[in-house]
Amino acid sequence: MPKSETIWIIGASEGIGAALAREWAQRGARVIISARSQDRLDVLAAELGAGHIPLALDVSDRNSIDKAAAEISKIGALDRIVHLAAIYDPGKIADLDPDKAAKIVSTNLTGSFHIAQVGPTLLKDGGQLALCGSVAGYIGLPQGQIYSATKAGVINLAESLRAELAGRIDVRLINPGFVDTRLTQRNDFRMPAMVTPQRAAAAIITGLTSRRFEVHFPRRLTWGLKVLSALPYWAAMPLTKRLTQ
Repeated sequence: MPKSETIWIIGASEGIGAALAREWAQRGARVIISARSQDRLDVLAAELGAGHIPLALDVSDRNSIDKAAAEISKIGALDRIVHLAAIYDPGKIADLDPDKAAKIVSTNLTGSFHIAQVGPTLLKDGGQLALCGSVAGYIGLPQGQIYSATKAGVINLAESLRAELAGRIDVRLINPGFVDTRLTQRNDFRMPAMVTPQRAAAAIITGLTSRRFEVHFPRRLTWGLKVLSALPYWAAMPLTKRLTQ
């Protein structure tokens, strides 16, 4: 990766995004870090050192994104955009708060749509736009229905965008498994093959510098879920139901 790369990471105040910012900055890239909390971004930018830019925004608010994009356009064309921002509220559908469910949709899915529209205008020719789905989007899984549904939508959006922007923008899809972050710490079920944000960041960078469209990890989990999602419903549904027991 050339040291002159400028990379915009959205959802960078903690977790995978912060780990990714640290790793890319250590490798010589200039990072623009975005999230809702300006205070957290300022702390991270100070840790990263001079030249890195904290830029607060809310991905569910298009005006907020447009203002951030106007600031970034003054810097020059970007090499990569990695969109990771998401919120999560585990639970059964009957127990979810409707307003919180709507916020999950507006942040995870509509937010990804906003970045899919705005991002390409900020990238150099051949630049890279990576959207973050989840292995939870492979198949409807217990305890994360609204989150899983939004991530299935992001997967579909990335696939469509890959075809639409072919030859102009390098669209990629990131599908993490369980990563030890503030979001997953809310789960009250066993999470197999958990990885640290640092390992997740390393896997993402390796994947985004390869030729593969999809970056998915850890593979001992993701391949099993891929097989499950490929099964016909009559075979997959009983296996999925066991996950609730």
